[in-house]
Amino acid sequence: MNTNLCFCYSDSKFTQQELPACKPILTPQWVISAFMLVSFVFIPIGVASLLASRDVVEIIYQYETECIPAPMRGDKLKFIQSTENKTCNRKLIVPKLMKQPIYVYYQLDNFFQNHRRYVKSRSDVQLQDPKNENDTSSCDPEDLSNGSPIVPCGLIAWSLFNDTYSFSRNNQNLTVNKRGISWKSDRDSKFGDNVFPKNFQNGTIKGGASLDTTIPLSEQEDLIVWMRTAALPTFRKLYGKIEVDLQANEVIDVTLQNNYNTYSFDGKKKLVLSTTSWLGGKNNFLGIAYLTVGGLCFFLAMAFAVIYLVKPRRLGDPSYLSWNKNPAGH
Repeated sequence: MNTNLCFCYSDSKFTQQELPACKPILTPQWVISAFMLVSFVFIPIGVASLLASRDVVEIIYQYETECIPAPMRGDKLKFIQSTENKTCNRKLIVPKLMKQPIYVYYQLDNFFQNHRRYVKSRSDVQLQDPKNENDTSSCDPEDLSNGSPIVPCGLIAWSLFNDTYSFSRNNQNLTVNKRGISWKSDRDSKFGDNVFPKNFQNGTIKGGASLDTTIPLSEQEDLIVWMRTAALPTFRKLYGKIEVDLQANEVIDVTLQNNYNTYSFDGKKKLVLSTTSWLGGKNNFLGIAYLTVGGLCFFLAMAFAVIYLVKPRRLGDPSYLSWNKNPAGH
């Protein structure tokens, strides 16, 4: 049996890869100039980033141990699962002027929201439309309660963070604005404005979380923030905003409700108050990264310049390069 295979190629410049292209010759002058340009751009950006990060004021308070009565710290898990009063009063001192808005975060350590089974345990169609409230097939094991569907179902919603914080100064309450703390795209597209919680935990069993059954999911922003899962085991999520300035050395009274169980997996809980800069929150990594790259490029530029001046090499004739169609070169 004869099989004829025909491979047909067009003789165009495109198929033969002969289209005009930029093929720069990297002479020492060009290489040194390129490294110097990168260093001149990156180093100022790195300095500006570090200065912006330095201007951010943060107050971080770790409280998973401090908010347990001293006699019960030997068995933290037993305390958090008990009906004991979980209220914890603490004082925070403002280190320097904090201009509004001041963002209130909770930070969890050693909590793997990126676990495969955890991430999949939700029903997006149920969150969007009340007609799909029975769609709980992907929510096991938190899918049904006494045979009725849980709304919102799944492990993500069921593990909703439920510690609460309230603030005051000079015996006057500081209002925490909890509107607009979630992504607008999540509120408008992922959570329905006519979907209401059903059969969800009521918050009375061992400090469990609760949702208001009279408010649609699209307006329950604590839930929306929580359900945007974090990529790393240490993460912060926005709790609210304080929209007044806090002066240096002011004493802020904080009342915490220490309800959330991080003790069963050796997790940590932190309350964070932070201002922002034009670059966002405190982040030294970006500035250090720019300075590192800029400094490395400057060092290489100087090293190449010294080598070129001390021990120069004569360049060859570019006309002998393979892509130079000069008949005399063949």
